[in-house]
Amino acid sequence: MTKVAVVFADGCEEVEGLSVVDVLRRLGIPTDMVGLTSRDVMGDHKIKLTCDKVVDDSLLDYDLVAFPGGMTGSANLRDNQKLRDLMVKRHENGQWDAAMCAAPRALARYGVLADADYTIFPGLDSETRKDEPTGNFKEDITVTDQKHKILTSRGPATAWAFAYAIAETLGYDTKDLKHGMLYDYLADNIQNSL
Repeated sequence: MTKVAVVFADGCEEVEGLSVVDVLRRLGIPTDMVGLTSRDVMGDHKIKLTCDKVVDDSLLDYDLVAFPGGMTGSANLRDNQKLRDLMVKRHENGQWDAAMCAAPRALARYGVLADADYTIFPGLDSETRKDEPTGNFKEDITVTDQKHKILTSRGPATAWAFAYAIAETLGYDTKDLKHGMLYDYLADNIQNSL
């Protein structure tokens, strides 16, 4: 059965990680909340999160591992050697990895964005280009690179698009859930509320 891990670090953008957990669990996809160094994580907006487990070698057993962003949270992900080593192994194994907002900079630092299409929070592409100059930055809401098995998105407002893209990449039909959560309504009508 398909299973996903969302890795939460202190200083993460809570909505970005929880949106993924919420959508995937609604679809019946086993999704674990994984703390970087502790089960207790304090988000960037002082929302305390209690994760299911802490990063360990079992990260290699997930079909996809996702990172929420946040400047502090993504820096913590980027600078953690244990996580880096596991993510490099995942990449070498041809497993899916996903990151949104500022978190693609962790993937860039790990070297897993080499030659991959990706996106990142506006303005942070200068950092990813420095760490991984062969990556191909795009300005799309979500970018799915099938060849390199990397999925990325831009920022907090794109969290639902990111979550649905993850589910679809894993082969799940999201049409009914999008309708039930009014995501299709939002997509059709957002211009009316701007």
